[in-house]
Amino acid sequence: MPIELKRAYDPPARGAGRRVLVDRVWPRGIARQQLAIDAWLKDLAPSTELRIWFANDASRWQEFRQRYFDELAARPETIRELLAEARAGRVTLVFAAKDRERNNAVALKAYLERCEQDE
Repeated sequence: MPIELKRAYDPPARGAGRRVLVDRVWPRGIARQQLAIDAWLKDLAPSTELRIWFANDASRWQEFRQRYFDELAARPETIRELLAEARAGRVTLVFAAKDRERNNAVALKAYLERCEQDE
């Protein structure tokens, strides 16, 4: 199940497969054509309240992941659809956060991989 991660501000790579923006807010300063996404899944982004609480604070990362996983568990249909796409071919989760190691796309990928193992 090939799931890649790509920052919105990096140029799209060839062979990225289906590019899916997984942020609730459109990345600042990027035109829609420049981002070259196939879908924008706002529903899989963390809630506004969770995003504000996290505030990209590395000390809150583990708690953020758990709270975000709880939110994702409430969206099983969208998760199933994204998993089906990933099984069919490469999917790239596109995110805007500066921190490449602790952001919602990293957590979402981990959640999808856990779901894949549980099935």
